[in-house]
Amino acid sequence: MTATDRAPAVEKPGQLIEMSWDPITRIVGNLGIYTKIDFPNQRVAECHSTSSLFRGYSVFMRGKDPRDAGFITSRICGICGDNHTTCSIYAQNMAYGIKTPPMAEWIINLGEAAEYIFDHTIFQDNLIFVDFCEAMVKDTNPSVLARAENTPAPHADVHGYRTIADIMRSFNPFEGETYKQALKVSRITREMFCLMEGRHVHPSTLYPGGVGTMPTPTLFTDYLSRLLQVLDFVKKSVALNDDVFDFFYEALPGYEEVGRRRVLLGCWGAFQDPAVVDYRYESMNAWGKAMYVTPGVVVDGRLVTTDLVDINLGMRILLGSSYYEDWVGEEPFVTHDPLGNPVDMRHPWNQTTLPAPGKRDFGDKYSWVMSPRWLHPETGEHLALDTGGGAYARLYTTALADIVDTPYVRSTGHSVQIHLPRSHQLPEQTLEWRIPLWSNAIERDRARVYFIAYACAMALYFLERAMAGLRRGDLKVFQDFEVPDAAIGVGFHEAVRGVLSHHLVIRDGMIANYHPYPPTPWNGSPRDRFGTPGPYEDAIQDMPLFEENGPDDFRGIDIMRAVRSFDPCLPCGVHMYLGGGRTLQQAHSPMFGASHG
Repeated sequence: MTATDRAPAVEKPGQLIEMSWDPITRIVGNLGIYTKIDFPNQRVAECHSTSSLFRGYSVFMRGKDPRDAGFITSRICGICGDNHTTCSIYAQNMAYGIKTPPMAEWIINLGEAAEYIFDHTIFQDNLIFVDFCEAMVKDTNPSVLARAENTPAPHADVHGYRTIADIMRSFNPFEGETYKQALKVSRITREMFCLMEGRHVHPSTLYPGGVGTMPTPTLFTDYLSRLLQVLDFVKKSVALNDDVFDFFYEALPGYEEVGRRRVLLGCWGAFQDPAVVDYRYESMNAWGKAMYVTPGVVVDGRLVTTDLVDINLGMRILLGSSYYEDWVGEEPFVTHDPLGNPVDMRHPWNQTTLPAPGKRDFGDKYSWVMSPRWLHPETGEHLALDTGGGAYARLYTTALADIVDTPYVRSTGHSVQIHLPRSHQLPEQTLEWRIPLWSNAIERDRARVYFIAYACAMALYFLERAMAGLRRGDLKVFQDFEVPDAAIGVGFHEAVRGVLSHHLVIRDGMIANYHPYPPTPWNGSPRDRFGTPGPYEDAIQDMPLFEENGPDDFRGIDIMRAVRSFDPCLPCGVHMYLGGGRTLQQAHSPMFGASHG
């Protein structure tokens, strides 16, 4: 437990009790959750999500050499910086008219797979599971722990823990075996990453046009040897997760409502297929569908689109409760996309960051995060899509699309099947993630470990393809290019915790406009100008509470589980600039510090 897990200060206006957790995240303290709680009815009556972090990427990118964009934007985040680099490179490839050599694409895919395995593991086992560990459950729901002591673990033959309580003890920080093993896995997977991308977390070998990593048999076998070391841990983790999460549904009837919201999911796709991708906007629908994680928008369980062109054109950046002035009325940067479709003034290509600092007012403006929304082409709704913490949306869209078909991963229309070969201790396994009934805290958390298995399986496939290329003598990893005087580009990728896009406008050979939109503003946005709450707010507001503590020693564990299931991070959420002659003085700047993106 951390300092932020202690009971917050309490005020009692009438029957509702105001409680806040600010910060609520365990790494970067920029996310505040402000609530009003109805204790007699054990419900959250009201919720607001805030960010107090000031940053400036979307403004100080202007006038820079576009070739520097990947190196600069990787510093947005201290953990998912490589996702930003990769996405920036995708946007630049489009703007410069580059088709990357196939071997370079396999190397990038291998690096990104290692990042997913690393980041999801350390977040799940060293951060999320603190909320499900023995110490926390004993403090917040002692009756649940008592039941766990007498509940056999269904998959004990896989992971080795006799009871659910034994699993919970393995989650205890610094002492539990699962906690300690995850730290070892994080070291191994970082080594895998560095083999491909040179440095963690700000890559030194990724560029528009390709990579600087030289493909050799030793490179790929070194990666493979490390990947095989973590497969036992991954197989056990899936079994551990299923046992604990299924137990919570049984022990606390109604727990499916914790963090539950309407199924509104966005995934922008990951892992390019070198045989299809050419980064041309005109063919973006084709190469988007060929990704090994299928892009898409899911509304109420229905896959609305898998077309990246539709996804791009539907993006809107709304204000409302954000500390910014509107830019509508200014001259647009882009009026039409390369296919001739009109581009809205609230699209990221046309966005201008105009900060307007003010006092926090939950009836007006209260956050530095803007409100990205997706315009539904059929209903006209501005949808507050969420990413389900990244893994949930990726598995959901891929399952429904029923496109991915490799020897290691296959989508079925209702599930994703993941095949892992025999490892040191455990036999080969075919895991199956099935589309669940709910979009809630537990299912977001459950999906995370299944996607770790997915990334492991795809890494095996990418290794096979890269080695086959080596045997053919396919060693080219970089394509020369020239920066045009004027161009636009967009990169679509998946950061670990969800959708990531970079929109680029070049004029006179320099950056005229640049807007990265990571998962955090999608998930952590405040109420927009239509009054629609952001996903954090929506998932918590009107949520039932199951904690056994009363107001005086309330920990808010159910609220924490709901927020953290999205894998929250605020450094990626706010990009801010103080203009008009204003200056901001502070003793320490968080801009380039280590962060959890």
